[in-house]
Amino acid sequence: MYEQNSKIVRVTFFFEDKDFALPKSPLADDAARQIAEYFLGKRKKFDIPLSFDKNTPFRRKVYSNLLKIPYGKTATYKELAVMTGNPNASRAVGGALNKNPLLILVPCHRIVGSDGNLTGFAGGVDKKRFLIELEKNNNL
Repeated sequence: MYEQNSKIVRVTFFFEDKDFALPKSPLADDAARQIAEYFLGKRKKFDIPLSFDKNTPFRRKVYSNLLKIPYGKTATYKELAVMTGNPNASRAVGGALNKNPLLILVPCHRIVGSDGNLTGFAGGVDKKRFLIELEKNNNL
């Protein structure tokens, strides 16, 4: 987890560097707590300040619209493209999701193929399936 100007700018699943130490700050601690609560099924929304500033305007629009997809629900790449104002941008939406710097907090795992199949995810389709099932099981 990385922060800049009192906002979270990046969350990752894995750390390549085994000597990596999570930065210590009240914001990082709060973000870590909220993510842990999410995985325990106790949190459905995050209230952490996020920054998309280092992304293109199109990606910022995609990420902002991802935040509108409710916990436990999914949408298609096409539906997200429509939400961003360009119904023909499904592939571009997929490209933006592939670069999502705020995994979990900006729920790109909620986007599925037009046939409902799980496609693409930075952490792998198995993790995407896990996250979708976690939300469905805790959304009763």
